[in-house]
Amino acid sequence: MSDDREPSVNISGGESGGGVATEFDPATADKRAERVVDRLGELYWQKTYGGQDAFTCLVRTILSQNTSDVASQPAHDALIKRYGGESSTDADEGREDGADLATSLSNADRTELAETISSAGLYNQKSEVIIAAAEWVLEEFGSARAFDAFVTDESPAAVRESLLSVTGVGPKTADCVLLFAGGRAGVFPVDTHVHRIYRRMGVAPADADHEEVRAALEREVPAEKCGFGHTATIQFGREYCTARNPACLEDPDACPLGDVCEQVGVYPETGDVIDPAEAVE
Repeated sequence: MSDDREPSVNISGGESGGGVATEFDPATADKRAERVVDRLGELYWQKTYGGQDAFTCLVRTILSQNTSDVASQPAHDALIKRYGGESSTDADEGREDGADLATSLSNADRTELAETISSAGLYNQKSEVIIAAAEWVLEEFGSARAFDAFVTDESPAAVRESLLSVTGVGPKTADCVLLFAGGRAGVFPVDTHVHRIYRRMGVAPADADHEEVRAALEREVPAEKCGFGHTATIQFGREYCTARNPACLEDPDACPLGDVCEQVGVYPETGDVIDPAEAVE
């Protein structure tokens, strides 16, 4: 479990992200999914949601696709160093302004950009997506700041639909922009950890796709807890419920959520671990 335990009170949404202080009490949870998130609330704390510049967040999330933070963070840092220019801040909102970055990336040489972000993997594909996204932001909204306002102020459904129109931007990327830039409550992005864990637990159907898992979680988890649920589930997936070697495989007491998990696709008696969808008869 992480040693980073501060602060003592969980805040889902965050004081600067439009959220409210959230109580995590499994005994009062109405739905099983909420009970799981509340149990995670006893394990982890989460910083604020929202407040990130929308275009910078979009680029960061594209870089993170199909790779780990360990690989994508250096790529993000290198990209910002080469293309970010002089950063500025909106004095009224305290938000970084991604205008220079959007303009730089819309004019970037694809080969040079691919080389810059090579540590993130799939760099040829991601460089094309990033350049296309920068061009789209400038053409559709006129500026990165206008795009930031769109993400913050328009309805989540409208923002999501618009982002999904960009080639290479999928539901998880769109939802991360809504959560981390827009600070939107009720958004529960589904990455590989979330998709695996809630099917393995039996909270979502074993053969559910990413969108079906998202729909189930957003339906059953209170809006103010969704952001925390996303990030805490990822942490839980890295520390306990890994894809190939979950903590319960050798010791049923090693997992702090073992008592609320159906272990779909996990077979401690044989040591086998399969995708939950493959466990459906």
